[in-house]
Amino acid sequence: MEERIKISPIKEMEIRSSKISGVISLAQGIPSFDTPLCIKDKAIEAIKEGKVARYSLTPGILELREAIEYSLAKRNIYYDFEKEIIVTAGSIEAITASFLALIEPGDEVLIPDPTYTSYQSAIKTARGVPVFVPLNEDGGWSFDIEEFKKKITPKTKVILYCNPNNPTGTVYSREQLMQLAELAQVHDLYIIADEVYKDFIYTNEDFFSLAQFAALRKRFIYIFSFSKSYAMTGWRVAYLATDRILAEKILGVHDALVTCAPVISQWGALAALELADDEIKEYKKVFNERKDLLCKELDKLSDWFEYRHPSSAYFAFPKMTKKLIKVFEKYEKKNGISGDLKNYQKSSLSWRFAIELLNNAKVALVPGVAFGEKGEEHLRFCFGRRRENIEKAMKRIEKFIKSIS
Repeated sequence: MEERIKISPIKEMEIRSSKISGVISLAQGIPSFDTPLCIKDKAIEAIKEGKVARYSLTPGILELREAIEYSLAKRNIYYDFEKEIIVTAGSIEAITASFLALIEPGDEVLIPDPTYTSYQSAIKTARGVPVFVPLNEDGGWSFDIEEFKKKITPKTKVILYCNPNNPTGTVYSREQLMQLAELAQVHDLYIIADEVYKDFIYTNEDFFSLAQFAALRKRFIYIFSFSKSYAMTGWRVAYLATDRILAEKILGVHDALVTCAPVISQWGALAALELADDEIKEYKKVFNERKDLLCKELDKLSDWFEYRHPSSAYFAFPKMTKKLIKVFEKYEKKNGISGDLKNYQKSSLSWRFAIELLNNAKVALVPGVAFGEKGEEHLRFCFGRRRENIEKAMKRIEKFIKSIS
């Protein structure tokens, strides 16, 4: 019997939170900003001009695909807007459509551990098998190419990763990525790269994309979403770019799934590319400030959490210290588990802690094990939320820990 696809743990935490009054959520990766006015104005203009009532072409409106080609070319990434770019209903649709086009039932997909939770569901939707490859935590959550080599079997078909990484905030180096590319070429594998957080890097290091490596293009799929960079999570619009042979295969699946991306959102995305560069710079500045705030608050709790300073995205991924684990397990032994937990959640320390924190402190975080086994004993904090919510949440967490210790 095939395993049923479950709702993402991130969404589950948000659903649980919605049933409790007064919860502060640092769970789901939603930027606190409203969509920029220039994007909303473009969408309203498109409505008034009668441009959104009908389907667009399946790959997307011509103007947007042309703008995507131009924006990629500025980064030395070259794809033809007519045959190699597809506008999608969010990045997860792009990823799912790619898997449905590329893999057969039972094929294996390598994903880093830890990594974004919904990748597992996308792979399973295509009846593939997600295979976790542990990242090197001591090396700053970097790729360990030897670990990738160990996981490759005759059934391995694709490598999927996000760069920067969610939840760790890691930016993979050019050297690591080129080693991954070599591995894909030797073993005849596809690579899918999700670069949704590329605009939020807080160090001076160069950001390299394998999409810039022309020799890989026939086995490479580049994905970007407008959700985070432009505060458009509700608009559900993204795109993929790949060699025309792969794009043709994916386009048929995309058509079957959604016909086309929401047309009003496509016009908004066009405005984002053409008019919203200043907003991205402002968001990055604010997120960097909030990152520093969250890290400062975590430093105050150094007896309870240890963490690596995130260099990108808007997540911190601290680990519970042995002291906190001991205190929490003693608390559990005395008080039991509050809330309704499934069997697999009961066996997970990070799930149990996250649920207790939600029910008793009214703070929502994502249990680290949701991102893979290497994430156990960790929790994901989103600093994309408002400054005052970060401060209140951290005070509540500190109060809860003191109450059980």
